[in-house]
Amino acid sequence: AGKGTRLAPLPAGENNNKPGVKLPFGLRNKDGNIQSLTILESVVKQTGIYANSRKGRLSVFWGDQVFIPSAPFQYKSTHHIDILCTLLGDTAPTAEEWAEQGLDKYGVIACLETSVPDRLDAAQVEKISHKTATEMLGKLGTLRQVGPSLGSFSVSAAILTALMDEFKPELIEKTAKFDTDPHFWMPLTLSEADYVTLMEQKGTDAGVSKAHHERMSKMKASFELGDYGLFGAINVGKDACWWDYGQMKLYSQNSLLLLEDSPSAKLLRQFLGVDAHLTDCSLDGVTVDDTTYAFDSKAKTGCISKSVVAGLRATEVSLDGAIVVNCVAKKIVAGPGAILYGVVDASDEGIVAGDGDVMVSVSDESGSSMVLKSRMDIDGGKAWKQVVEGLNTISFEDVHKKNKMADIGEIQNKRQKVYDEAASALGL
Repeated sequence: AGKGTRLAPLPAGENNNKPGVKLPFGLRNKDGNIQSLTILESVVKQTGIYANSRKGRLSVFWGDQVFIPSAPFQYKSTHHIDILCTLLGDTAPTAEEWAEQGLDKYGVIACLETSVPDRLDAAQVEKISHKTATEMLGKLGTLRQVGPSLGSFSVSAAILTALMDEFKPELIEKTAKFDTDPHFWMPLTLSEADYVTLMEQKGTDAGVSKAHHERMSKMKASFELGDYGLFGAINVGKDACWWDYGQMKLYSQNSLLLLEDSPSAKLLRQFLGVDAHLTDCSLDGVTVDDTTYAFDSKAKTGCISKSVVAGLRATEVSLDGAIVVNCVAKKIVAGPGAILYGVVDASDEGIVAGDGDVMVSVSDESGSSMVLKSRMDIDGGKAWKQVVEGLNTISFEDVHKKNKMADIGEIQNKRQKVYDEAASALGL
């Protein structure tokens, strides 16, 4: 899932563990207690539906995205490589439909008719016009269906072994970096000329692309397909829901989605098993509106509206349109768009976050912590190397470097102890 630059500073709160970032959703564990669901746990919960169809295969999914298919997810593998995509219709799109669907802006999977009954082979192309796609794919066969790729895929043991053997020198020396779409799927499914053309558009020298295509073609020629095709598509359905938590704005958007009455929000609540606005909460002295969702949260007085809260402990609380995860303080105040994550504060003033403020606690192995700040209008990727003026004394990148050798298990134990002691001191 990468460093999590665009999600910064939230991964810092989990000591660089981006998929370990907690969502403001509670899930009941085997002990009967409610705990915050991590991004990775939500991915594992969702992707498990494909397990029965992929026995003996290696599956690769995004570690920060959850999708719920609208198409059947039980299937029989027919290709050594199959990739998830959203096929947009039963026939190839016209030029107008291609532009309308924005297919020139995505990596696209194109399905082609074959002589094998009930099997469509596929090819991968990236960010091209309808005219270019028709010309390139027409050389490969009759175009049947197309749709944007989700990037997630599965491979058979045979093709995985072939790839590992082919790239054994690079794996041993750890001197090269290859991405699946441009370096595996495209050269395996496109002609050399078309591959070189597309890679030139990505800034890769033609000579380099030609040599790489020749290498992949040689591997392909020596590979025994057996009864399988090489590369195929698995349709998730054009009405599939897709929740991305890999960027700060999307983490906020798809967390607050829980408050809505849309079909996507209803599906999210069903996915999480949420059937009540308040789950394992003690908020008798708090005015809570009928849109808020709270999990394992305790407070004595105050008000909460249009917010999603998990693991909150406070004497007094005032939240409006905020997200709070595992925070403890005498007083917690947060305005619209604010995100508070893992902050434990013993002061009389408590935690105060303005509209769009982001506050994340970063702990070390001694149990001490610092609060790393940001705002919803700051792109963590662009500000990665910068010290955000007026908010922090250290950059997101510097915190990432400090966290590299951290003992996450030890830190979590210390963090939990600090949280429990602070909550106990408040009588919560």
